[in-house]
Amino acid sequence: MYWTDEGYLLSKTNYSENSIIIETFTSKHGKYSGIVYGGSSRKQKRNFQIGNKILINWRTKSENRSGYFNIELVKPISPLYFDDKKKSACILSAVSILKILLPERQSNEKIYDSFEKMINELNSKNWIKSYIFWELTLIKDLGFETNYFYNNVALNNYEEIKKALIFNKNLFMENFITPNKLKFPFFRNILEQYYTNGH
Repeated sequence: MYWTDEGYLLSKTNYSENSIIIETFTSKHGKYSGIVYGGSSRKQKRNFQIGNKILINWRTKSENRSGYFNIELVKPISPLYFDDKKKSACILSAVSILKILLPERQSNEKIYDSFEKMINELNSKNWIKSYIFWELTLIKDLGFETNYFYNNVALNNYEEIKKALIFNKNLFMENFITPNKLKFPFFRNILEQYYTNGH
């Protein structure tokens, strides 16, 4: 079996001396894992920054067996924000949430498109607002209706942003994390702390 798709890198782990296992969120195929031979080589390493947009060629002998990825870098995302702690935490928070909440190998183009839109808005002035609304949209797209929207809150100061992040966290905890005995993403807590501590 073979397919080609675009997607974002959610995670990577060492597999052997030169190979890695990566988890990706793809446009047409959903969340997929596979082995990348030579993925830890110096030449390839830069392609595998968490959050990067990549072109994925996936191949396997059987649908039930582990597959192998061939990767091309489409757009470096994370390196653009290495000097911005909040935006770096935002990217890592978003991919961590997708990693634990998305089902394996189920296409969801709606979630993919909203994630990509949020990533593309990291350069905007209101990027944190885009991120907060993305979380709400994700919760809704995963089947939990919430009638709460920040219509009357401008999210222009740390206090308002902190309240919105805590509200969303509570929704994640109630609907996903606690019932499924999951661990709340570390970098999501870090992102919230930046606004709790006021710097």
